[in-house]
Amino acid sequence: MQVKLIECPRDAMQGIHQFIKTPQKAAYLNQLLKVGFDTLDFGSFVSPKAIPQMQDTAEVLGMLHLESVRTKLLAIIANTRGAEEACKYPEIKYLGFPFSISETFQQRNTNSTIKESLRTVEAIQNLCNKHEKEMVVYISMGFGNPYGDEWNADLVAHWVEQMNNMGIRILSLSDTIGMATPTSISYLFKALIQQLPHIEFGAHLHTTPFNWQEKMEAAWEGGCRRFDGAIMGLGGCPMATDQLTGNMATENIVSFLEAKSVSTGLNSKELENSILLAKNVFPVA
Repeated sequence: MQVKLIECPRDAMQGIHQFIKTPQKAAYLNQLLKVGFDTLDFGSFVSPKAIPQMQDTAEVLGMLHLESVRTKLLAIIANTRGAEEACKYPEIKYLGFPFSISETFQQRNTNSTIKESLRTVEAIQNLCNKHEKEMVVYISMGFGNPYGDEWNADLVAHWVEQMNNMGIRILSLSDTIGMATPTSISYLFKALIQQLPHIEFGAHLHTTPFNWQEKMEAAWEGGCRRFDGAIMGLGGCPMATDQLTGNMATENIVSFLEAKSVSTGLNSKELENSILLAKNVFPVA
């Protein structure tokens, strides 16, 4: 049974106001590369005014030890300019784009409408095809939103189908502010996987320390086998609300899978070393 674990240090770092020095970032990422994650969401090519913490992504990339590692790199981009920049680096395998099905959040996050973002997805997908990269689309606010914008399962399915029609083959349902319920998680994954079995659906779930297990269980029972996490559950989207809801803790994902006798393929000792290093890297840890 193949399970893909995506570690998201970029998500963990991006909302921290205190700038983490570039060598520190690189050292942490190099430690994570030893663990054996399928993918490392390592940085983003976005406006430094919007996300100051990520202004050194290109410099960090040049400091990574990528020889003899199986982990692939993913960079987040918010527009075609960011995608063009990311495409300059052959080390990057995936370009991740946050496509919100909440009009309000799409404006807050990428300063564009949903309609404009749909054209952006098409343009980025063309760039990925040209540069031998693969696009990962995050369905942001995939389980509801705090703004009063319309949300229902049919709306999610509609936008997922739009992505499918453009040739996107990896879609991650994002619980951007942690409001998903086990029922909505299970229902969406079951319905979408049955409808589009050729799509690789992932779960990018934000949780509290008290409800992670029920969300993880719902996603697993719904058929999801791709999970985003961040060590110690750090991070969250600074564009969503004033209060960040943390990522699903990688340690919790691993313990959940091990309890089900599912092999993660991770180096447990290097994971422990990464947790120890995170406590020095992150000022909030």
